[in-house]
Amino acid sequence: MNLQEQINADIITAMKARNEIELRTLRALKAALLLASSEAGASEKIADEQSIKIFQKLAKQRKESFDIFMQNGRKELADKEKEEIDVIEKYLPKQMGEDEIKLALLGVISDSGATSAAEFGKVMPLAMKALAGKADGKIISSILKELLA
Repeated sequence: MNLQEQINADIITAMKARNEIELRTLRALKAALLLASSEAGASEKIADEQSIKIFQKLAKQRKESFDIFMQNGRKELADKEKEEIDVIEKYLPKQMGEDEIKLALLGVISDSGATSAAEFGKVMPLAMKALAGKADGKIISSILKELLA
């Protein structure tokens, strides 16, 4: 069962359980998948890799909204965003810890032959490709800067 089918099945489960938070979030995920499948040249079935990218984008948007709401003292709206983030993260691969990211980045740095901070621009795209979907880009960037310094 691919992610698209899993979302559809989970929507039915959430409806039966009358879980409004999960249902609202799953419907948003389904809408994003339908939008992606309706784009020119897209197939009706979305590959799991593409679905994960879409879900990561939605989670990132909600995290940014959460931060903004917290800064502006809108706790009730921030709580809503946090609930949705928790549901979306069920469908994303487990994120790597900082120690795991450091190990992976050390491997990328040695493979690329980079030795100084001046080569950050050369290593960053390689690091993003190697850790795609497994770690946030901001974290990768900060650890990579620290390692190349």
